[in-house]
Amino acid sequence: MTDKPLLGMALMMGFCLIAPLADGLAKLVGDQIPLLQLIAARFALQAVCLVPFCLATGRSLRMARRETLLTGLRTALHILGIGMMFLSLRYLELADAIAIAFVMPFIMLLLGRFVLNEQVGPWRLGGCAVGFVGTLMVVQPSFAEVGAPALLPVGVALVFALFMLVTRLIAKALDPIAMQAVSGTMALGVLLPLMALSLGTGWAELEPRPMSTSLWTVVIVMGVLGMIGHLMMSWALRYAPAATLAPMQYLEIPFAALVGWVMFHDFPDGLALAGIGVVLAAGLFNVWREQQVQAAQRSSATPTA
Repeated sequence: MTDKPLLGMALMMGFCLIAPLADGLAKLVGDQIPLLQLIAARFALQAVCLVPFCLATGRSLRMARRETLLTGLRTALHILGIGMMFLSLRYLELADAIAIAFVMPFIMLLLGRFVLNEQVGPWRLGGCAVGFVGTLMVVQPSFAEVGAPALLPVGVALVFALFMLVTRLIAKALDPIAMQAVSGTMALGVLLPLMALSLGTGWAELEPRPMSTSLWTVVIVMGVLGMIGHLMMSWALRYAPAATLAPMQYLEIPFAALVGWVMFHDFPDGLALAGIGVVLAAGLFNVWREQQVQAAQRSSATPTA
């Protein structure tokens, strides 16, 4: 399949809009639901929605051995990344947690260059570097106040960089909806037995407990948003290289700041706002630069009389 960078970038922007909403809902109910149960509910919604849809539309859920193994690895990374993110949101403000995790695009850029052998020119490197400086302005981490939980988003960044790398390896070979359906089923195959084994153990984060109707409503909305967001990300990686999409993900930070302000009345201070401006400028510059590159390629490919 031919790359379509601008389409991939548009889909990634959709992911950047939706993901903070799902994270905000997870933060809203995170201290009321055991961590394992919250993660399992997230993947259960994904499987329940997508498996019947695949069967109804004739999408095959069968995969070759290589794709099955990579999807299993991708699912394990997804579980780990979501678990660490949900846990970090219990201790950190939404915008701070996401901003700290935004060493991820830089990691993705390096993985795209050295693992996938993707072209990474000085303009992309410069855009990511400027965006990273803006991220540092937003973060302003105080490890003395937060302690060890402040390191959780760094782990999220590494895990999701690997997650997106694996997604890129199989995105062109698999239908994104079928891939997400299989991934949700695989996750439940791991998480449900863990929940069953944790019954009666007294471990607060593992042992499931009943949820009210209002909690179920929030969890269902969170799961649906998470599913849609990751479908958009999978489609984005199907159409564009990881190195192209890396700078776009910086746009998730201002969206997270907005969600945090609306839901929790948290808002970054002056320096953080300046950092958000830097991040937005770097992201928009990379969009413009990608348009210029695509226009030049089209121009050079046009035959002359």
